[in-house]
Parts: sequence; C-alpha cells; structure tokens
Amino acid sequence: MKKVLSIFWEFIQVIAISLIIIIPVRYYIVQPFFVKGASMENSFRDGDYLIIDELSYHLRTPKRGEVVVFRYPNDPSQFYIKRIIGLPGETVQVADGQIYIKNNEHPEGFVLNENDYLETETTPGNVIKTLGVKNYFVMGDNRFHSYDSRGWGELDRKLIIGKVLFRVWPIKQAMAFGLPQYGITGN
Repeated sequence: MKKVLSIFWEFIQVIAISLIIIIPVRYYIVQPFFVKGASMENSFRDGDYLIIDELSYHLRTPKRGEVVVFRYPNDPSQFYIKRIIGLPGETVQVADGQIYIKNNEHPEGFVLNENDYLETETTPGNVIKTLGVKNYFVMGDNRFHSYDSRGWGELDRKLIIGKVLFRVWPIKQAMAFGLPQYGITGN
C-alpha cells in the first residue's frame, strides 16, 4: 500500500509540475490557432494549424506586414486573422486598386507594394482612414473575400492577441513566418 501511495504521489507531482510549466506557456507565450475561412488565402487556408506568439507584443509594438490574431472589435468572442497594413497615426487610403499610406516619414505618401505575399491581386474598395495612436488597419490577403478594416474600421491594439509564428499543419506546408519586404514607391 505504501508503494502505491508513493507512486500516486509521484504522479501528482509530475502532473503539478507539468501544469505549472504548460499553463503559463499556453496562456502567455504561445497559443495554437486553427484558421477558419478563406480571408487569408493564399497565405493561409481553412484548417491550417498555427502557433501564435503572444509574448512579443508585450515587449514591442506590432509591425506592418505581420499576420496577427485578434478579437473581432464588434464581437470580442470571435477571433480573426489578418495582416497589419496601417500603423498608429498613419493615414491609409484604398483607391484605384492600390493602398496608399501617409505618415511622418513619408508625408507625401507611398504605395504599399505587397508583391511579397500577394501575387497580382488588386485591393478593392474606396476607403480613407487616419488611425488613432493605438489603432491598426488590418486586411486579409484574399482581398475580394475578406471582411476587415475596410468594412469595420480600425483595430484597437488591446484586441491583438499575438502574431503568427509557425504553420505546423499541414506538415508539407509547415514553416515559420517573418516580415514581408515592402518596396516603397512614391505617391
């Protein structure tokens, strides 16, 4: 009986230590996420299994081009995945199939060259938005089938959960994700 209690006690200790390690990692550092829908095709497809980095944005601000998971502003119980296009304080304009951005660095504006992740797709819509100091403009990569900042407006920083680090499923498409290279052309 004493041996059974000893084994049981060891089992409880292993479980407790595992929970002490796993729970903080799961809730504060990385989190799994399943893609649902077509708004990010061809970058991500319905059913892709992603690992989201939740820690980075506690140490720095989100960057243009990062793909983020966030709570939908009009219903925070829903999670969305989109790409950051506009940064706080910038003016973003969608017109003539292009995205134009004005900021302190480029007061005359520039065309956002998205060839790194969009093939030949143009961006539909006619929107101009100057972002607040803690707000972002986000869009899906599948521009004709994405409900994003063009429709519901700015994304408040506090709703962003984290950025996409890895795609782990499907295995054949497993990869890490970094920042795209933007070619900035004058407006």
